[in-house]
Amino acid sequence: MDSYRTTRTLGRSGIEISALGFGCWAIGGEWQDGTGQPLGWGKVDDEESVRAVHRALDLGVTFFDTADTYGTGHSERVLGRALGRRRDEVVVATKWGNVFDEETRTLTGSDDSPAYVRRALTASLRRLGTDHVDLYQLHLGDADPARAAELRDVCEELVAEGLIRAYGWSTDDPARAAVFAKGPHCAAVQHTLNVLQDAPELLQVAADLDLAAVNRGPLAMGLLAGRRGGTGAGDIRSTPPAWLPGFGDGSGPDPEWVARIDALRAVLTSGGRTLAQGALAWIWARSPRTVPIPGFRSVAQAEDNAGAMAKGPLTAGQLAEIDRLLGR
Repeated sequence: MDSYRTTRTLGRSGIEISALGFGCWAIGGEWQDGTGQPLGWGKVDDEESVRAVHRALDLGVTFFDTADTYGTGHSERVLGRALGRRRDEVVVATKWGNVFDEETRTLTGSDDSPAYVRRALTASLRRLGTDHVDLYQLHLGDADPARAAELRDVCEELVAEGLIRAYGWSTDDPARAAVFAKGPHCAAVQHTLNVLQDAPELLQVAADLDLAAVNRGPLAMGLLAGRRGGTGAGDIRSTPPAWLPGFGDGSGPDPEWVARIDALRAVLTSGGRTLAQGALAWIWARSPRTVPIPGFRSVAQAEDNAGAMAKGPLTAGQLAEIDRLLGR
């Protein structure tokens, strides 16, 4: 606890952010792929989303992560409206690489061409209502490394022009993360990390290459926040794609995952933490470079997540106990 700070430096960029970020996938609302597969988290109340962002700001959260494709542009628009005149108080991250139809709210494909980067950024800046993005991230986790090196060079041009401050890659592949890290203004790798899905190789890459580890899925799509009920139509968890573990066939959470969470509950809820706060505390204990970005759709969720910062990370002993309980 002595070394814990409620702020982080975003990799080698020198940009200061809160130790907790907020992920803005859920506030994008409903969207789908070309087959009708839901890619959002169901219906949302935009006014509640705006109130939740304001509450997060008041509670010390200064890092917000979105993507152009979340809600096919809707998440960026809502975040931009919520930040308004407080834009300069925060660090905004967004992503590019997917192509979509805003009118039908449909993902239509991807584009990894260097020419598309600038077009995508111009559109994101417009939706966000800002003149720059602080962290711009490639959203195609399996893009070809040689092509990614070209995209990294385009990002360096955008930094020189003042349109972005830093960049990174959203990928779960350590080797790909290292490709982007060769650029002087690469500051982060975004990857999956939660108490059930550790990522030691990516955390090592972040440490070795002076990157921030921005952690998506820190609450395992709500399972580590204790939400086990059914999900409604339009929610990706109701018909989970193959890449989304923990939800079986969509009829409910995977019993094996539920059992593992139950085994960890006493440790994670120590010190008066909620289950979600304990899950975030585990991530901070794993590495001082971690920046978990839990999603949110309400003021109550914003308050619960932000409250984790005051309690700080788990202890080394608790980390070891969790490893023992999980048999790893």
